[in-house]
Amino acid sequence: MTAPAVTTSVSSASGASSSAELLLEAREITVRFGGLTAVDAVSAQFRAGELVGIIGPNGAGKTTFFNAMTGVIEPTAGRMLARGRDLTGKRPHRFAAHGLARTFQTPRTFGDMTVAANIGFGLKFAGRRPRKYWLWGDEQGVPWALRDAPGILQLIGLSPQAGLRAADLTPSQQRLLEIGMALATRPRVLLLDEVAAGLTEAELEDMARLIRRLRDELDLTVIWIEHAVTVLLRHVERVIVLHQGRKIADGAPREVVRNAEVIEAYLGDEMADSEVAGEVNAAEVSA
Repeated sequence: MTAPAVTTSVSSASGASSSAELLLEAREITVRFGGLTAVDAVSAQFRAGELVGIIGPNGAGKTTFFNAMTGVIEPTAGRMLARGRDLTGKRPHRFAAHGLARTFQTPRTFGDMTVAANIGFGLKFAGRRPRKYWLWGDEQGVPWALRDAPGILQLIGLSPQAGLRAADLTPSQQRLLEIGMALATRPRVLLLDEVAAGLTEAELEDMARLIRRLRDELDLTVIWIEHAVTVLLRHVERVIVLHQGRKIADGAPREVVRNAEVIEAYLGDEMADSEVAGEVNAAEVSA
């Protein structure tokens, strides 16, 4: 059976042009678990400076696609390339060495360690040089905000909690801490898996603004899975929609929310006509 065509467009509002460096590429990625196809021949490219959202109903294959993109699972078919290097079948630390870092739906922090020590673990994972070597080697290319634990904690807003055990943080602070641990590895590509889950409306908006700030100030490529669709679409410049393991749309938010297949599979007519489309239009006017 021939798969239906995928709606694809390039947004002029995107933070990255088609000539920006290609940092991550999925080529026809397929993941099967027994007789179930969780991801079905999904291809996507992510360039330097992009802020890309991935949405879709429960069971669409979003997290499985993330897992394949970061080496957590090996795809059944297809190839994963990071900056042109084929990493298909490699373990997560190899992806991290090529500039990828990610969070998980349930934050993975060290509960008995302090907040500062959790960030320190990420810095050690990145092979951070001792202070006396800061002006040497690849440390010159690291943003100052990411060179030590205090800088990262200030960036994510957890400086007052530096001495607390991670287990004593609130749910929203736990998510911020995991983002900080990911940033400590000095990534070029940051993959965020439902970091707004369980947050209040105010916390959700704060998280979205932080994500944009990380992209803008650290020159990151950010790929963000989220079920809080209206908030995500206000902040991303490109959105990919997965449904039943297939990619059914890839383009600017204002176009994707009006895509007939996306409306039928996920958004629904009423939501697309009012809440989502209105939020996207308002965001474009204020941009």
